[in-house]
Amino acid sequence: MRRPLHPLALLAVLALTACAPELPVNDGRVQAPTPAGSHTSEASPVPEGQGSASPSPESVNACLVQAEALPVADQVGQLFMVGVSTSGLDETTRTAIVNNKLGSVVLLGNTTAGAQPIRMLSAELGSLGTAELPLLVSVDQEGGQVQRLQGEGFTRIPDAREQGAWPEGHLTEEATKWAEELRSAGVAYNLAPDADVVPEDRRNTNAPVGKLKRDFGSEPGLVGAKAMEFIEGMHSADVVTSVKHFPGLGLVETNTDFGAAEDTEVAKDSPVLEPFRTVIDGGVDSVMVSSAVYTQIDPENEAMFSSAIIDGMLRDDLGFDRVVISDDLGAAKSVEDIEPADRGVRFIEAGGDLAINADPTIMTAMVEATVAKAESDEAFATRVTESAARVLTLKESAGLMECGG
Repeated sequence: MRRPLHPLALLAVLALTACAPELPVNDGRVQAPTPAGSHTSEASPVPEGQGSASPSPESVNACLVQAEALPVADQVGQLFMVGVSTSGLDETTRTAIVNNKLGSVVLLGNTTAGAQPIRMLSAELGSLGTAELPLLVSVDQEGGQVQRLQGEGFTRIPDAREQGAWPEGHLTEEATKWAEELRSAGVAYNLAPDADVVPEDRRNTNAPVGKLKRDFGSEPGLVGAKAMEFIEGMHSADVVTSVKHFPGLGLVETNTDFGAAEDTEVAKDSPVLEPFRTVIDGGVDSVMVSSAVYTQIDPENEAMFSSAIIDGMLRDDLGFDRVVISDDLGAAKSVEDIEPADRGVRFIEAGGDLAINADPTIMTAMVEATVAKAESDEAFATRVTESAARVLTLKESAGLMECGG
């Protein structure tokens, strides 16, 4: 029997949905890391010119060597991203970060307070990391109803549907400005863009994307092109990116933050996969996997627990070997019937690398179960090391560290 939702977890959900009734819980994470070892009151911007470049084979190898040298607990800590309220770091979340040696956080809840408070929060979070393992801060800054950071210092970003109607190249110009704002506030990882394709006649019934106007358009080629423009703009200002929600949430009705969703149409050769192929070929830094079930691909597992989708489609079919990130494994209703201790383990077993958890009260259970599995299962331990290396490579791409340096 599941325990009732902890009050802090409920607050995480409420904070996330306060400004948008159907806003997804884990789609708005922020990455705003501070240079390792910094204890200043202001976050330093990510070093210009150091982030977002495609990692070289030498860099990837150096990050793998560094990951292999880490104790198991440190490797596992790199594979989890906990939610932090944009209003400030509470003691429960601070303890979860420090005790579990977490490598990443995501800023949850919309704020209109502006850049300065976020700059200070990023600096505080950055002080919890080390020179060897800096903390990565992420956020959902898509636009429209999914723009976590607002107020002075942050441009009000139009929704993706409006962005999709802009002339060629204009989105890259605007996204560059948005990325510069994130970077100046200490944020180097944007969990965007959304590359889901929502058919024109389903925009009013597709709760996670269409209703919130998060889709660039209804034609796969256009969606892929606009998603790539968005990514190029982010990369211009050294902000790394995550496309979502593979293999697509454009055909479901239920928002997975508030219930279970099932897709009976998407198959391995569906046109809705085209935008993901476009941005993977174009150099997107990470791919967020959806928490819906895709009955034509793997009817038994949610996508983020499906080796057929992560290892099979993403890794093998599309050749993607960078970070695969989950949707929320903490407060989302789609995972409420799965024991917290099993969620991270199942995601990593399926081929995932970085697990988002919006509920800090279950963080220790998730991490301890993953460490125990790695200590008792050699094949799983190898996966953990490989995933830790991918996360370190992502941090290097963001300009936060240099593997082997």
